[in-house]
Amino acid sequence: MYNKVEICGVNTSKLPVLNNQTMRQLFERAQKGDTSAREEIISGNLRLVLSVIQRFSNRGENLDDLFQIGCIGLMKAVDNFDLSQNVRFSTYAVPMIIGEIRRYLRDNNHIRVSRSLRDIAYKTLQAKDALMRQYNRDATMEEIAKYMDMDVSDIVFALDAMQEPVSLFEPVYHDGGDPVYVMDQIGDEKEQDKLWLDGISIREALDRLGERDRKIIDLRFFQGKTQMEVAEEIGISQAQVSRLEKGALAYLKKHV
Repeated sequence: MYNKVEICGVNTSKLPVLNNQTMRQLFERAQKGDTSAREEIISGNLRLVLSVIQRFSNRGENLDDLFQIGCIGLMKAVDNFDLSQNVRFSTYAVPMIIGEIRRYLRDNNHIRVSRSLRDIAYKTLQAKDALMRQYNRDATMEEIAKYMDMDVSDIVFALDAMQEPVSLFEPVYHDGGDPVYVMDQIGDEKEQDKLWLDGISIREALDRLGERDRKIIDLRFFQGKTQMEVAEEIGISQAQVSRLEKGALAYLKKHV
């Protein structure tokens, strides 16, 4: 899908590329009201939109939709670009295009967020961009809050509310063995008694393991080391660690 040649009726293989001198001349004309120069700038920078939408290729969104939204961001960048800042247009336009696509994705999120929170989040992103241009660095949350005359906690809450939901089956760690999923990292405070009893059973089962197997389990699951790191520490191959680990886990599952 993301290798399409024609997007929204535009043949991407034939998109023009403008050099800096031509871009400056076109902007000078466009900012004097020449609409044909504005259209030529937009047409000459559609490749920017294509490069940006590749970043969102894993979201399952329709490519044509993302391209159209990205073009809106491009047009906003063209209309607001300041030639006196001595900044390349692409440097200014890419964040604008990304921001427009992100707003589209947030507004079409399955989890509905109140309009007031969305407004705060959008204003925060705008403030962040303005302060970045002012300081030539990323602004701290305190600086953004002062700029917006708001509490840091309100801004953080609004930004958190706009985060996309993560599947419980999203892998968070993988080193060649079994992956660890988000659900594996979530605790249940209602099951504390059961967890306490499980802990006793696990300790008793660990005591029945041989010294080497017990050390492998400790290094892998209590100290968070990879199989390769365990192999180097114990002095055996990674394949042996994998085999011993599987055997030890099977033993624990049987006796817990």
